[in-house]
Amino acid sequence: MSDFSLKSWVEVSPNSDFSLQNLPFGIFSTSKKSPRVGVAIGDRIIDLVELNKNKFIQINENLVDNEYLNDFMAEGREFASKIRLRIMDLLREGNTELKDAVSRGNIIVNRAETTMHMPVRVGDYTDFYSSEDHARNVGTMFRDPDNALLPNWKHLPVGYHGRASSIVVSPAAIHRPKGQTKADDAEMPSFGPTRLFDFELEMAFITCKKTKLGESISVNDAENAIWGMVIFNDLSARDIQKWEYVPLGPFLAKNFGSVISPWVVTMDALEPFRTSGYKQDPEVLPYLKASKDANFDIHLEVALQPDGGEVETICTSNYKFMYWNMNQQLAHQTVNGCNINVGDMYASGTISGPEQNQYGSMLELTWRGTKPIMLKDGSERKFLQDGDTCIMRGYAQKDGVRVGFGEALVKILPAN
Repeated sequence: MSDFSLKSWVEVSPNSDFSLQNLPFGIFSTSKKSPRVGVAIGDRIIDLVELNKNKFIQINENLVDNEYLNDFMAEGREFASKIRLRIMDLLREGNTELKDAVSRGNIIVNRAETTMHMPVRVGDYTDFYSSEDHARNVGTMFRDPDNALLPNWKHLPVGYHGRASSIVVSPAAIHRPKGQTKADDAEMPSFGPTRLFDFELEMAFITCKKTKLGESISVNDAENAIWGMVIFNDLSARDIQKWEYVPLGPFLAKNFGSVISPWVVTMDALEPFRTSGYKQDPEVLPYLKASKDANFDIHLEVALQPDGGEVETICTSNYKFMYWNMNQQLAHQTVNGCNINVGDMYASGTISGPEQNQYGSMLELTWRGTKPIMLKDGSERKFLQDGDTCIMRGYAQKDGVRVGFGEALVKILPAN
């Protein structure tokens, strides 16, 4: 449990996502430093390569002088916890060990002078569909409002295996995708850029454990395999998806790009924000029945910036709105013996709340384009337009302490 009373000798703004109680891990570089592991605090980054060289921590240098976090994560959650707590102690107010050494070296760098990279090498990626409010909204729009949820939805965490190669780190720029679409009154499909370009507000967890084919991870052991979380924007082409998704689900509508925030927030940092989720009714099968709460109170928001225009918040939601939690998702993923690897990424699915301003996609916010969003510059949006920048943010906050993720930012470029 984090001590919320601790302060740091590094200046940290009250509104900073990167408090002493957070200390997320990421991969950064500068004009003079190759990609390596860093820890964020306020507007600064602790260089773990230099921290290790100066013997403030003593670990295998290959774990931190590395272009991905995978090897570091593979050491397990307990290892990462010890390193994080050591860094927390070095940074706390009153401890001068590191403070005295900073002037003699380059252990700490300004975040503004760095470039962030993909924090993990993603081998496999699963996208779930675990927000009841989102699933109900989509079911109401496209099927029968009285039977919006499909018969299996409340019995298992619905998911599909997505494309890992097109997950990129923020800030990103992604071209409007092309594919086949078919109008309801057309005899034949047509090919071209999507007209219904959408964001999906999601979070993703990352695993730190490798299992063998045939092994399962129980719902109560799942947390030992979950290392941390990022914000995840699962960009979607709704019109392409509508035509292609039957019978095997989305393909070109989803595989052209997803954007994550660059800092991985550890589950240790999120522990104080654990909370209960939606009541699950009917009762789930025994292999999905957890012994403790596994939802987290993480405030989420989406902002839109027209090209050259003002940033406007268009959605606020919360990770606690999830019906299926991450422990259940991982238990279901592996119950059939599916093996997992270090660095695998598991997205939550669109996170919507019960109120209209809490809907986590343009599809829902504009209700299939029938209720356009009016922006301050006088323009309206039914879906994302070329030149728009979509910005996702997330943070947990308690007793004046903020544990945040930074931003997942993507600019929409015209189709190639």
